[in-house]
Amino acid sequence: MRQLTAPGWIARHLLAVALVLGFLALGWWQLRRASGGNMLSWAYAVEWPVFAGFVAFIWLREVRLALHGSRAAESDPTPASAGARRPVRVVRATPSRSEPVDADLDAYNDYLAWLNANPGARPGDYPGRNGRKADAP
Repeated sequence: MRQLTAPGWIARHLLAVALVLGFLALGWWQLRRASGGNMLSWAYAVEWPVFAGFVAFIWLREVRLALHGSRAAESDPTPASAGARRPVRVVRATPSRSEPVDADLDAYNDYLAWLNANPGARPGDYPGRNGRKADAP
Protein backbone atom coordinates (compact mmCIF):
# COMPACT_ATOMS: atom_id res chain seq x y z
CA MET A 1 0.00 0.00 0.00
CA ARG A 2 2.92 2.30 0.70
CA GLN A 3 4.06 2.24 -2.92
CA LEU A 4 0.74 3.79 -4.02
CA THR A 5 1.73 6.99 -2.23
CA ALA A 6 5.03 7.36 -4.11
CA PRO A 7 5.36 10.53 -6.23
CA GLY A 8 4.89 8.61 -9.47
CA TRP A 9 1.71 6.99 -8.23
CA ILE A 10 0.36 10.27 -6.87
CA ALA A 11 0.81 11.75 -10.35
CA ARG A 12 -1.03 8.75 -11.84
CA HIS A 13 -3.87 9.12 -9.33
CA LEU A 14 -4.22 12.82 -10.12
CA LEU A 15 -4.12 12.16 -13.86
CA ALA A 16 -6.78 9.46 -13.58
CA VAL A 17 -9.07 11.68 -11.48
CA ALA A 18 -8.57 14.63 -13.85
CA LEU A 19 -9.34 12.48 -16.90
CA VAL A 20 -12.45 10.92 -15.35
CA LEU A 21 -13.80 14.29 -14.21
CA GLY A 22 -12.92 15.90 -17.55
CA PHE A 23 -14.60 13.14 -19.55
CA LEU A 24 -17.71 13.27 -17.37
CA ALA A 25 -17.85 17.07 -17.76
CA LEU A 26 -17.59 16.70 -21.54
CA GLY A 27 -20.38 14.11 -21.44
CA TRP A 28 -22.56 16.51 -19.43
CA TRP A 29 -21.79 19.31 -21.90
CA GLN A 30 -22.76 17.07 -24.84
CA LEU A 31 -25.94 16.00 -23.05
CA ARG A 32 -26.95 19.65 -22.66
CA ARG A 33 -26.21 20.28 -26.36
CA ALA A 34 -28.19 17.17 -27.34
CA SER A 35 -31.20 18.25 -25.30
CA GLY A 36 -30.97 21.58 -27.16
CA GLY A 37 -31.56 19.85 -30.50
CA ASN A 38 -28.11 18.79 -31.71
CA MET A 39 -28.67 15.15 -32.74
CA LEU A 40 -24.98 14.30 -33.15
CA SER A 41 -24.34 15.22 -29.53
CA TRP A 42 -26.41 12.24 -28.36
CA ALA A 43 -23.61 9.92 -29.49
CA TYR A 44 -20.98 12.03 -27.76
CA ALA A 45 -23.13 12.23 -24.61
CA VAL A 46 -22.78 8.44 -24.39
CA GLU A 47 -19.19 8.24 -25.63
CA TRP A 48 -17.54 10.52 -23.04
CA PRO A 49 -18.81 8.59 -19.99
CA VAL A 50 -17.61 5.38 -21.65
CA PHE A 51 -14.14 6.95 -21.92
CA ALA A 52 -14.34 7.90 -18.23
CA GLY A 53 -15.29 4.32 -17.35
CA PHE A 54 -12.36 3.02 -19.39
CA VAL A 55 -9.89 5.28 -17.57
CA ALA A 56 -11.32 4.16 -14.21
CA PHE A 57 -11.08 0.51 -15.25
CA ILE A 58 -7.43 0.83 -16.35
CA TRP A 59 -6.52 2.79 -13.22
CA LEU A 60 -8.11 0.19 -10.92
CA ARG A 61 -6.42 -2.62 -12.82
CA GLU A 62 -3.01 -0.97 -12.46
CA VAL A 63 -3.56 -0.37 -8.74
CA ARG A 64 -4.55 -4.01 -8.23
CA LEU A 65 -1.60 -5.19 -10.28
CA ALA A 66 0.75 -3.06 -8.20
CA LEU A 67 -0.72 -4.38 -4.95
CA HIS A 68 -0.76 -8.02 -6.05
CA GLY A 69 2.68 -7.69 -7.60
CA SER A 70 4.18 -6.49 -4.32
CA ARG A 71 2.45 -9.29 -2.42
CA ALA A 72 3.68 -11.88 -4.89
CA ALA A 73 7.23 -10.60 -4.53
CA GLU A 74 7.01 -10.98 -0.75
CA SER A 75 5.48 -14.45 -0.85
CA ASP A 76 6.67 -17.71 -2.39
CA PRO A 77 8.09 -17.13 -5.88
CA THR A 78 6.53 -20.30 -7.28
CA PRO A 79 3.07 -19.72 -8.78
CA ALA A 80 0.10 -21.46 -7.16
CA SER A 81 -0.99 -22.98 -10.46
CA ALA A 82 2.43 -24.47 -11.26
CA GLY A 83 1.06 -27.99 -10.94
CA ALA A 84 -1.74 -27.26 -13.39
CA ARG A 85 0.61 -26.33 -16.22
CA ARG A 86 2.27 -28.69 -18.58
CA PRO A 87 6.01 -28.81 -18.16
CA VAL A 88 7.83 -26.89 -20.85
CA ARG A 89 10.75 -28.61 -22.46
CA VAL A 90 13.54 -26.23 -23.34
CA VAL A 91 15.67 -27.35 -26.26
CA ARG A 92 18.94 -25.58 -26.85
CA ALA A 93 20.61 -25.98 -30.17
CA THR A 94 24.37 -26.02 -30.10
CA PRO A 95 25.93 -23.87 -32.79
CA SER A 96 27.83 -25.70 -35.47
CA ARG A 97 31.53 -25.04 -35.87
CA SER A 98 30.88 -22.90 -38.95
CA GLU A 99 28.58 -20.51 -37.07
CA PRO A 100 30.21 -17.81 -34.93
CA VAL A 101 29.12 -17.54 -31.29
CA ASP A 102 26.81 -14.56 -30.82
CA ALA A 103 26.86 -13.22 -27.25
CA ASP A 104 23.80 -11.00 -27.82
CA LEU A 105 21.79 -13.93 -29.15
CA ASP A 106 22.82 -16.07 -26.18
CA ALA A 107 21.84 -13.27 -23.78
CA TYR A 108 18.46 -12.91 -25.52
CA ASN A 109 17.86 -16.66 -25.35
CA ASP A 110 18.72 -16.58 -21.62
CA TYR A 111 16.21 -13.74 -21.21
CA LEU A 112 13.51 -15.73 -23.02
CA ALA A 113 14.27 -18.81 -20.93
CA TRP A 114 13.97 -16.68 -17.77
CA LEU A 115 10.60 -15.31 -18.92
CA ASN A 116 9.44 -18.86 -19.64
CA ALA A 117 10.58 -20.05 -16.20
CA ASN A 118 8.83 -17.07 -14.49
CA PRO A 119 5.40 -16.81 -16.17
CA GLY A 120 4.02 -14.20 -13.73
CA ALA A 121 7.00 -11.88 -14.01
CA ARG A 122 7.20 -8.71 -16.02
CA PRO A 123 10.08 -8.06 -18.43
CA GLY A 124 11.31 -5.30 -16.10
CA ASP A 125 11.83 -7.88 -13.34
CA TYR A 126 14.62 -9.57 -15.32
CA PRO A 127 17.79 -9.54 -13.22
CA GLY A 128 20.05 -8.78 -16.19
CA ARG A 129 21.09 -5.38 -17.53
CA ASN A 130 21.01 -4.39 -21.21
CA GLY A 131 20.33 -7.94 -22.33
CA ARG A 132 23.25 -9.34 -20.31
CA LYS A 133 23.18 -11.21 -17.03
CA ALA A 134 23.80 -9.14 -13.92
CA ASP A 135 26.85 -11.18 -12.91
CA ALA A 136 28.45 -10.88 -16.36
CA PRO A 137 31.08 -8.14 -16.87
